[in-house]
Amino acid sequence: MILCRLRLRWLGRNGRNLHCQPPVLQRLIEVGKLENPQPDERYKAGQLFLHRVFGYRGVILLPWTARVFDRDLHGGTVSVSNKEKDLIGQEQLKGLKAEDLSYYQVLIDQRDFPFMRSQPEGITFLADKDNSSLYTVSGLDYVSHEEVLPYTSTDSDEPFRHELFEQFLVPSTDDSKISYVPRDSLRAWQEKNIQWLEWTDVHRETTKGIRVTVIPFYVGYKASSSSNGGGTTTSHVHWWRYNIRLENLVGERVQLRERYWKIYSTSGTLETVKGKGVVGQEPVLTARQPAFQYSSHVSLQSPSGHMWGSYRMERQDGKLFDVRIPPFMLESNRQQHK
Repeated sequence: MILCRLRLRWLGRNGRNLHCQPPVLQRLIEVGKLENPQPDERYKAGQLFLHRVFGYRGVILLPWTARVFDRDLHGGTVSVSNKEKDLIGQEQLKGLKAEDLSYYQVLIDQRDFPFMRSQPEGITFLADKDNSSLYTVSGLDYVSHEEVLPYTSTDSDEPFRHELFEQFLVPSTDDSKISYVPRDSLRAWQEKNIQWLEWTDVHRETTKGIRVTVIPFYVGYKASSSSNGGGTTTSHVHWWRYNIRLENLVGERVQLRERYWKIYSTSGTLETVKGKGVVGQEPVLTARQPAFQYSSHVSLQSPSGHMWGSYRMERQDGKLFDVRIPPFMLESNRQQHK
């Protein structure tokens, strides 16, 4: 079964059959029956859905309430002088108003990985303080309430494909439709890893029709010891994962060429990072494929800091322009260090 990822042609709703039209094969493939969206009510764990932007099939694992800092709605970008531009501080970030919105932790159907313009690598966190390896859970994503298009699968043989699907969810006793409810294993897994799964802040900003959304996650820290003449000193290296989505809201073809970052640590260091593209790519955003999403990691030798920067974009006529990356805080789970 193939699901087109970005250009979905919905042929039915309100209980009628739901199809999509793949851009290459040009044939309709039924994936289920579209349900009425719930604009004012949270979806429950086990709800199947189609992603409104990326088109993949997903299933909800857990809802969250996130603080969304949208600079387009609340005063635009932070204004700073040239003297202050390398010292965008916590007080300026906290001065923005936030709106509480529902987000969801979801599984992605593995059959749709080849058609996505986002990284399906999932979430990462440090396995333990004595092991330097990052632990990855593949095929998880975080989506906003407005991006959920709920549906009921008509495939009774394999409604969803992910190695964690049957481990976390069980068919409902409701015989009227194919639906799912969480197992105790899902609740136990979430309780055990809540500090790595939970996040609170989402940051958005639009520049010249290109919207950038950032969601930072604390990954954990590693302790290292060093000996000196006065004894042994222990230091911590803290890690964060940040998820970034770029969306073309105007339809004009643009391409990301360069990235520029400022990374400030409360230990007093300021790092500048420049490079071509992101994660080895220079993605093109068009009216047909307007969005691209990726994740990366950053480490600090302090429990907090913040980041900000810009992307250099190129229009079809070769003209360049910069798109702001909204400043966002890097905060650790401080209860670990008490």
